Amino acid sequence: MRQNLPDRPASRGWEGPWYRVRTEAFVASFLPSEDEDLNAVCAVDVSVTLNDGSHWTATVFTVREVERLMTLWAGTDEALGGRYFWVPDGLIVRDPGIDNMADVIAGLVENGEFHSIFQRSDDD
Repeated sequence: MRQNLPDRPASRGWEGPWYRVRTEAFVASFLPSEDEDLNAVCAVDVSVTLNDGSHWTATVFTVREVERLMTLWAGTDEALGGRYFWVPDGLIVRDPGIDNMADVIAGLVENGEFHSIFQRSDDD
């Protein structure tokens, strides 16, 4: 069950291909597939703009999606037959859905871990 973190007022909605979540601390722009159920998203690219204007990116996966991919790769040449999973800007979350992922991002910004996980994508 999704547990909301406190004090997360946000506007959410589609802007072109992006699903944007706006909070007081950041704007997160998710790029789900066109017909994907937003509550079931298990792998998605996200671009985050912090209040200081800096831009950051990551690919968010659920634990279940990582397991699915590793199983799919078993017996292939991909990732040594599915024996490992690695992405340079990857964030693994427990539960699916854009709302959950936005809550995790908000928590990372609040607790100071955001900069260690997301990749800076601007020239500052």
